[in-house]
This record gives sequence, structure tokens and C-alpha cells, in this order.
Amino acid sequence: MALFRDGYGCCDGFMPLTSIEDYLLWIGAIGASGFLIVVLIEGWIRPGYSPVRHPVSALALSRRGWIQMANFAVAGIAITVGAIGVLLQGIGLIFALSIMVFGVGLACSAFSMDPSRGYPPGAPAGDPAQPSWNHRLHDLAGAVVFFSLPVVALVAVFALPVWWMKLIAGATVAWLCVAIHFWDKAWENDSPRTGLAQRAFIVPGWLWLASVFSVLAAA
Repeated sequence: MALFRDGYGCCDGFMPLTSIEDYLLWIGAIGASGFLIVVLIEGWIRPGYSPVRHPVSALALSRRGWIQMANFAVAGIAITVGAIGVLLQGIGLIFALSIMVFGVGLACSAFSMDPSRGYPPGAPAGDPAQPSWNHRLHDLAGAVVFFSLPVVALVAVFALPVWWMKLIAGATVAWLCVAIHFWDKAWENDSPRTGLAQRAFIVPGWLWLASVFSVLAAA
């Protein structure tokens, strides 16, 4: 970490200013923030798609669906790489492993859901009566993602090295727990604001994780 380097950017072992774990952490930060950028842009420009109505996973459908499928895979792998950086920094084994679980779940979300709830245009208004195998895998991966991120934030309260990072992690836990409750209710009731409720979880959660990676890399 830079905190242990001298003014010439080196330490006793002649380690360069940016060590391998710093690179890994920056990869994680770029993966988390890049995921949001793709989701926000695609949700805005995708024909027939409403970011207020439809979940992020629906972006993996239609002829442009490969973009979101790649987004899931690349971001998930990048976040898992970032978790390795956390492990190498010695922040905490459980913290690193919890991030890895989240990253792997996100990467596996590349298995697309079935057309449903009016997207793509012409899809059934409700859920599929007989979900395909990739839809079931996507549901399983999604459950891992949405339940593991609050755990990551909770572990961060104890693992992160400074008080203000712990405080922000605690606030993130509270927000994510509230957001996942409203997202679950919106999904179960097929609310016209389902997409908005989901984004109230995704945007703060992913931004928090990206900021943790960035702060640790820059420390």
C-alpha cells in the first residue's frame, strides 16, 4: 500500500509505487462502475425497454441482449479479480471471500432470463409458465447477487481499516436491506416501478463497492 512507501515510490523491497494488488483493486473498481454505466446507457436507449418498469436482467434479451450478457460476465470477473486484490492487501479473508461470492454470482447472471412482463416487445405480460434452464440459473445467480452484497457491506464494517469507511459500510448495509425489501415487493406485485426499485439497490450498492476498491487501491 502507498501508505508504507517512501517519497520515491518505493519501500525496502524496491516495490514499485503501484503494486499488483493495486492493479487488481482498480480492475474491481472499473468493473463495478462500468457495469452501472452500461446498464444506465442501455436502459436509456434500448427500444421498448423502460428502466422504470423492467429489471436490469431484461437487458440481456432482444437482439442487443449480448451487450448486457457480456456486461454481467465482464463485471463479475472484474469484481472477483478485485476481491483477490483485497485478499493480497490483507484486509480480511472473509471480506475478500464475500466479494468473490458476489462477483461469481454476477458473472453467472449472464445466463439470460426468459422473455416476460412485456419485454422484449411481444413477450408475455406475466412470468414464464415453464422457465428454461438458463432462466432458472439466472434466478439462482441473481439470488446470490442480491443477498451477498448486504453481507459484503456488513463484513466491511468490521474489516475496513478506518472509521469513516466502516460508517459508510454500515449505512450501506441499512440502505441495501431496505432497498431489497422494496425490490422484492415490487417484483412479487409486478409493480410498474419494478425497475426503479431494483435500481435503488443496484446503483448505491455497486457505487459503494467501486469506491471501496478505489480507496483501498489509492491508500
